[in-house]
Amino acid sequence: MTDRAFAVVRAGALTTVQDLGRAGYAHLGVPRSGALDPGAARLVNRLVGNPEDAAVLETTVNGCAVRPRCAVTVAVGGAPCPVRVDGRPVAWGTAVRVGAGALLEVGAAVRGLRGYVGLGGGVAVEPVLGSRSTDLLSGLGPAPLADGAVLPLGAERAARGPVDVPPWPGPPDELVLRVRLGPRHDWFSPAALKTFATRAYRVSPSSNRIGLRTEGPPLERSVTGELPSEGMVLGAVQVPPDGRPVVFLADHPTTGGYPVVAVVREADLAAAAQAVPGTVVRFVPVG
Repeated sequence: MTDRAFAVVRAGALTTVQDLGRAGYAHLGVPRSGALDPGAARLVNRLVGNPEDAAVLETTVNGCAVRPRCAVTVAVGGAPCPVRVDGRPVAWGTAVRVGAGALLEVGAAVRGLRGYVGLGGGVAVEPVLGSRSTDLLSGLGPAPLADGAVLPLGAERAARGPVDVPPWPGPPDELVLRVRLGPRHDWFSPAALKTFATRAYRVSPSSNRIGLRTEGPPLERSVTGELPSEGMVLGAVQVPPDGRPVVFLADHPTTGGYPVVAVVREADLAAAAQAVPGTVVRFVPVG
């Protein structure tokens, strides 16, 4: 293997390779996948001089540790966390040079849930259907990182000038999701729609890259029959038999058989990616 690579020393709770996803294959039953917080992924790529669609590492809760075999520029963003190189603290949210053989440690999130590690040249695993993203639902793309794995890096670009970085948005204390009602909101009673629009829910610990599950008041259906399987879009709010809304995220299935009461605006989904279990969720219908 070339020295343009890094070894996984600590994989963490769940660390995957993600880029901006494989859009355009839903008609074949393939989800988009990709980074749950695409703004953070784009920004760490910019900081290290990569194209914005280069593959990065997406960490969950407790970070990861890797050892590059070559000197490489890295940037850690997304959920704020401590970052160390060979045990020494280094800056989060900016470009850092890591020497060959040094240990890069991405610590546990201080706030939020998912961190993003950009490495100069990008993670150069083999693309599948035009994307290097790990899809946990279909199994497409590389497997989640495991201790001892070695992953290739692409060619690093020449150093660039300073990158203008807007303030990093903080993980939400309360997750406000703007929704457009439908296509099956008529399957729910008026009281249920009022509950959906006015009551608070909380992020369930059973949430994952497939969907943000909620805990809170169940939604009563006015139509109790079976629903034929229908296409599902990113941000669809499906209501399973327990009546508690589930917001479909990047690895969601492309079809489903439960009614979709509303669809979340895509611009709000990055905040959902950083909402820890217990975070208050409010659904706000908009025109």
